[in-house]
Amino acid sequence: MRLPVNDIELHVEERGSGPAVLLVHGFPDTSLLWREQVPELAAAGYRVITLDLRGFGRSDMPADVDEYRPDKLVGDLEGVLDRLDVPQAHLVGHDWGSVLSWVFAATRPERVTSLACLSTGHPAAYRAAGWRQRQLGWYALLFQFDVAEQWLLQDDARNLREFLSEHPDVDEVLDSLRRPGMVTPALSLYRAWSPPESLVEPMRPLPKIPVPVLGVWSSNDRFLTEDQMTGSAAHVSGTFRYERIEDAGHWIPLDCPRRTTDLLIDFFEKGA
Repeated sequence: MRLPVNDIELHVEERGSGPAVLLVHGFPDTSLLWREQVPELAAAGYRVITLDLRGFGRSDMPADVDEYRPDKLVGDLEGVLDRLDVPQAHLVGHDWGSVLSWVFAATRPERVTSLACLSTGHPAAYRAAGWRQRQLGWYALLFQFDVAEQWLLQDDARNLREFLSEHPDVDEVLDSLRRPGMVTPALSLYRAWSPPESLVEPMRPLPKIPVPVLGVWSSNDRFLTEDQMTGSAAHVSGTFRYERIEDAGHWIPLDCPRRTTDLLIDFFEKGA
């Protein structure tokens, strides 16, 4: 369904009944990232809510980079919960969805039952992860500049295909991003959240997260180090549980769907 939220419309779906779970995708995905988890979580007794973030999939795609600022996207998550009359939810993020979820849980803890972040650690832990993480995240700087669209799409999207070569849905994602006007909104997330000056300017500190947190990292992630996830424990005042998944790539929900679902259900039921 199309849900009016914060002067735009977001594509939102829900399934099942029970305690609410909000699943938040990252770049360059849509809510389809969670297609294996949704039916299993619903069958386990949860009300599962997914959305396409602004700039992705079937949601609106504002042209102005400022429309992708942290307060806008975090506000979208709160707006979805408000529109669906959900006072509190288990919050699950992957990639940029994890970044949004960390910020949401830090600034709106009363809306979060628990927090599960896949692949991407706390923003401050990411910054503190050192030179190796900066090397792996080289593309974030490239994505700041207009040349990024040309670089990604030239020669039949050869560079984009290489960048996403380990994505289980690489062909479907490429077909979507090659459509006119699709790449720039997706890159606006990087441009609004990680401008070049963020490499040298101090980050505004976030409150420590008081709810139970699950951090999951996979050993074959080509974009993120383990340190940026394990270091996230320092930013949690509640309990922090860490799970390392061997032989899986960056897209954990698709690479190991059963393991992902089992971890989430166990975490929801037992906490950290």
